Amino acid sequence: MDKDTLSVNTIRFLSVEAIQKAKSGHPGLPMDAAPAAFTLWSKEMKHNPKNPDWINRDRFILSAGHGSMMLYSLLHLFGYGTTIEDIKNFRQLDSKTPGHPEYGIAKGIETTTGPLGQGIANAVGFAMAESHLAAEFNKPGYEVIDHYTFVLCGDGCLMEGVSSEAASLAGTLGLGKLILIYDSNNITIEGSTKTAFAENVRDRFKAYGWQTLLVEDGNDLEEIDTAIKEAKAETNKPTIIEIKTIIGYGAPNKQGKASAHGEPLGDEEIALTKENLGWEYKEEFYVPEEVKENCAAYTKKGEEANKAWDSMFKEYCGKYPEMAKKWDAFFSDKLPVDLLNSEDFWTYEGDLATRASSEKVLNKLSKLIPNLFGGSADLGPSNKSVMKDREYYSKENPSGSNIHFGIREFAMTAMANAFALHGGLRPYIAGFFVFSDYMKAGLRLSALMKLPVISIFTHDSIGVGEDGPTHQPVEHLAALRSMPGYTVIRPCDSHETAAAWYLALTRKQPTGIVLSRQKLPLLNETGKGALKGAYILRDCEGTPDILLMATGSEVELIYKAYDVLNKKGIKARVISMPSFEVFEEQSDGYKESVIPNSVRKRLAVEAASDFGWYKYVGLDGKVISMKGFGASAPADKLFEKFGFTVENVVNTALEICSK
Repeated sequence: MDKDTLSVNTIRFLSVEAIQKAKSGHPGLPMDAAPAAFTLWSKEMKHNPKNPDWINRDRFILSAGHGSMMLYSLLHLFGYGTTIEDIKNFRQLDSKTPGHPEYGIAKGIETTTGPLGQGIANAVGFAMAESHLAAEFNKPGYEVIDHYTFVLCGDGCLMEGVSSEAASLAGTLGLGKLILIYDSNNITIEGSTKTAFAENVRDRFKAYGWQTLLVEDGNDLEEIDTAIKEAKAETNKPTIIEIKTIIGYGAPNKQGKASAHGEPLGDEEIALTKENLGWEYKEEFYVPEEVKENCAAYTKKGEEANKAWDSMFKEYCGKYPEMAKKWDAFFSDKLPVDLLNSEDFWTYEGDLATRASSEKVLNKLSKLIPNLFGGSADLGPSNKSVMKDREYYSKENPSGSNIHFGIREFAMTAMANAFALHGGLRPYIAGFFVFSDYMKAGLRLSALMKLPVISIFTHDSIGVGEDGPTHQPVEHLAALRSMPGYTVIRPCDSHETAAAWYLALTRKQPTGIVLSRQKLPLLNETGKGALKGAYILRDCEGTPDILLMATGSEVELIYKAYDVLNKKGIKARVISMPSFEVFEEQSDGYKESVIPNSVRKRLAVEAASDFGWYKYVGLDGKVISMKGFGASAPADKLFEKFGFTVENVVNTALEICSK
């Protein structure tokens, strides 16, 4: 048996033995896709295990993340630091080899995958980042950004709608350095794909504008290598390589069956598979010396490529010092400007919808932060999310930094995650708040990976008006606030909107900035206090009789109610609470100073679900909120109908105080 075939079989048996030991996992893909993955990693992918964060490495994304043991086996064989003990601890508590690949746990894992299809959209994002940064930095003879993005998927990934969204955009953008390896084994959990997936995938991708290639034998390493070389040679369009495989290849009683997908093979079947594939070694988790030598020899090519790049980059910095300075600005974690002490950043005039406030802030930032890269799901004019001094990113103009994502909210979010993962970019995306539902699965992975992706969510409440309940977000604030590691900020005016952007740019996690369609007054008391998540806007002498709390457009109501209550002899405190998450991070002393435990009479006002507010209003307080889905009418009529008026705030406060 030649060394490459022996290496492929090593991947197979490390995978099935780890799955068997864990008593759970998915052996089917590692067994049938191992030849393609090994060929890619050994012969066609530019990577250096000794420097896994090298910026000019090729990226590999396992979109079919259930096949994680194949990836962990590759990381072990190619020297990324994943040990045999890690492999033995597959799917165990606190191991470096969880059930699906997780970014940040082990070196060499580019992104968290598992929810099918998202990895394909991630790959499109990686390829977009590469093409944009190449256009920004490359000079003749100095291709400092020049790498491919490879993604391996299965039938399931291609059934998910997000993969279609992403593939369509990739074809439009002509992402020639994006290569999709399709493990085509025609099996899912429920059986043959003929029951629900009978289309011609290559024809579909051809219609998207992709090059399409076919490898008939998934075990033919030479044919696979030839196909990858052909894919790399096509620079004007992305390529899909369909590789025909047999799921669970080599297992005599399981291959080709749905049971091979997600069940351990069993000790007896593993023994039969070893005999069937000519595996002579009795020891479990065994890596033959020839395989170690073989993989080590292949890694030298990547080490040499990295050294050559280092030398070239040093020359580049000497010849183009202005580009070296720009590079440092793009690839630094720190902001290139002191926004906190910038008078201009915090100065605004007039009443504006906070979506318009955000537009003003964004266009100040676009002149200060060179690596902002983002756009909207076809709602740029409505979301006010366009950088007016920047061009649009396209196939013809990859240096542009405004992005037309098209009406693809889910794919947009997964692409933005990849922008953040790639490095060198500060991504933002935009859409109507109600469509955060379409984005949720991508936002969840943003939070899981702690990626600083900024989402501009506009049209934030029943203030949407005539478009009606289909477009009026009601439960969405509560939904996003419930997500661990996600920051929601709903500012009430331009000052708080600036604070929201500052927080979003300086936090090490994703942030949603939730903005109004309708105009809101600019309040004198708002400003940097919003950086603490909640703060006092108006106060009384002594202990308040009641605490009034609100976010966004409803702050105006409690602000005005303060005066009416004061005339009625009720001492109130007005608290703006743009971000629950940021407020909870403050010291106990600060939180007590804003919302004192001794004041039990409390009223919160928000044109959304009251879910989550009772932590702050307590058993003695009340919430003026939405109980249904809104209606179609002018915004002012809706606010009146649903009780979002100064009069109702005052009356409810008086009722609370009377008890």
